[in-house]
Amino acid sequence: MNAIIFGAGGQDGYYLEQICRSRGIDVIGVSLWGPARIRGDIADFAVVERIIAENKPDYVFHLAASSTTRHDALFENHSAISTGTINILEAVKRHSPASKVFITGSGVQFKNNGKPISEADEFEANSPYSVARIQSVYAARYYRSLGIRTYVGYLFHHESPFRDESHVSKMITNAVQRISSGSQEKITLGDLSVKKEWTFAGDTVEGMFTLVQQDEVFEAVIGSGVPYSIENWLEVCFGIIGRKWNDYVILREGFKSEYPLLVSNPFKIHQLGWSPKISFRQLAEIMINYSPQVKL
Repeated sequence: MNAIIFGAGGQDGYYLEQICRSRGIDVIGVSLWGPARIRGDIADFAVVERIIAENKPDYVFHLAASSTTRHDALFENHSAISTGTINILEAVKRHSPASKVFITGSGVQFKNNGKPISEADEFEANSPYSVARIQSVYAARYYRSLGIRTYVGYLFHHESPFRDESHVSKMITNAVQRISSGSQEKITLGDLSVKKEWTFAGDTVEGMFTLVQQDEVFEAVIGSGVPYSIENWLEVCFGIIGRKWNDYVILREGFKSEYPLLVSNPFKIHQLGWSPKISFRQLAEIMINYSPQVKL
């Protein structure tokens, strides 16, 4: 068996490759950057078509995306997410119709009224990123009507040592690492009351793999359903090194967050047998203790 992972250079690609290989599945990683077997642009149909036609994969995973919701990422989001989805699905239809295709969705593409979000909830186009995600879901549903087994997993916040410092989880754990070694630096943050999920990325991709094994369920949110605030993350991270977070944090005045709460209702995926294994504290320990010289 074989799998193609588009967007193999990110944290999800890293853990998904491990999961596939542990099940005897050969992995063809495709990415514009980072470690990957093939360098290629998912927005280029000729490239995507060639890779799928040559390999006729059992599985195709579309993980390629920029995670920013900023308006100035409009074309980047559209190319990787929307165009990438169409390119994969059309190439599969033409050359490998037996393939199972996983399309990444996101919790931020739903209307957020402060309640847990399920795959059945209403979409809301509130950013270029959400627009691209919504478009890719409708493309997936269209190709599913043509007989292509296309799955959508709506992901909520999930973290690992492979995050970059644009994510608050990694920014904090990197600073905690330095502070534990003697740094007297301060961390500047916004609203510490914002609550979201802090699932381990390795667990989240297990959820992806669980979903693509289904014959009747094609869309599901993949999350813990358990929210923690940024203040909770500070408390557990600084607690691990025996410090008080209040001594190292400066609050940014006038900061306004996108939402006060973003959390999933993962009833369906949990019914399918998946739930996260790594706890909130264990995730913090993994990220704080990680060294680039040590393979996870």
